[in-house]
Amino acid sequence: MILLYWVMEMKIIKRENYLNELLSLKDKPDIKIITGVRRAGKSFLLNEYIKILEKSEDEINIIRIDFTRIEFDDLKHYKKLNDYIWSKYKEGVKNYLFIDEVQMCEKFEIAINDIYESKKMDIYITGSNAFLLSSDLATLFTGRYFEIQVLPFSFKEFVKYYEYENIDEAFEKYTLEGGFAGSYLYDKEKQKYDYISNVLDVVILKDIMQKNNVTDTVAMENIVMFLLDNISNITSPYRITTNLKSSGISIDHKTVGNYISYLCEGFVFYKTRRFDIRGNNYLKTNEKYYLVDHGFRFAKLGKRYFDYGRLYENIVAIELIRRGYDIYVGKLYEREVDFVALKGSEKLYIQVSDNITREETIKRELSPLRQIKDFYPKILIANTKHDDYDIDGIKIFDIARWLLNE
Repeated sequence: MILLYWVMEMKIIKRENYLNELLSLKDKPDIKIITGVRRAGKSFLLNEYIKILEKSEDEINIIRIDFTRIEFDDLKHYKKLNDYIWSKYKEGVKNYLFIDEVQMCEKFEIAINDIYESKKMDIYITGSNAFLLSSDLATLFTGRYFEIQVLPFSFKEFVKYYEYENIDEAFEKYTLEGGFAGSYLYDKEKQKYDYISNVLDVVILKDIMQKNNVTDTVAMENIVMFLLDNISNITSPYRITTNLKSSGISIDHKTVGNYISYLCEGFVFYKTRRFDIRGNNYLKTNEKYYLVDHGFRFAKLGKRYFDYGRLYENIVAIELIRRGYDIYVGKLYEREVDFVALKGSEKLYIQVSDNITREETIKRELSPLRQIKDFYPKILIANTKHDDYDIDGIKIFDIARWLLNE
């Protein structure tokens, strides 16, 4: 199997899932679009993929444009970009086009579509989620495209990076640091959090607010802080509006809803709808919002007054998304099931908890799962620090070990 490596000060870990997906799409006609929050590793993915191509292909022509570099400043208009690309094209060999942070070029889609229609190049582009929204891709690109969303490091990747042997110690550290590998280069906790905080500031202020012409910085920052403090809690624009007004910020719930949508479209937060398990239908009121990486929460709010059960729920939510599941909040009568996870014909019911050593706690967590009468797998994930076991057909997993084993 060909693997992808992430290198930092001679540190190497594997990110094979993303690279193998790219390799499966090689020479297919689709425009390959790699999206993801800043500092998740999009550019590095392209670098390593190019190395694989250069080693495996005898005669190829690599055209690489990185709009974060000064040398490509003159190409930030679609006509100049198009002219430059065709000037680098070579007949008689395979031509691969790679463009980093394509949104920095004005009307980039015109150039990309022109090249696509020629059918002469295999096209790969990256961009911030705030500028390459999933909802916009079909409009931007007239041809076919395939989107690959890159997330920050998983716990498995974190363990490989630090070469941990003590899994419980590794998980304790991961819960505080998160998955932004750039922060791992710093030794002090404050330095790590300063790095992560700066990433979020740039995503909010430079990407999301700029893309959506948002000028009310105070309102946006307060909405972000509210959502950071309420990950894994059911909430709504009405609740957030009430909270902001109590702090003297005048805003209506429609505007709050729009700002939240911008944050979700930029993949800072993931909105999860509620699902009526008994009625087998989706509910329209109240959602949960999960954070793309929990490191953002600690970098901005610190460790004070935090419910680790909600943190673990957020970690599980992002891991399920990473594994390709669609996730929903389950409602069964007056009880809640943390996740109804769907992937094709597969369905999982999942509860997440912190400590289940007390008998009343495990009874409470198992109760909604026991009330579900179908035969799909039911799982409780908690910080047990033990191997998995079974209670009345419900599988009990330690969270760290579940994260390591797909």
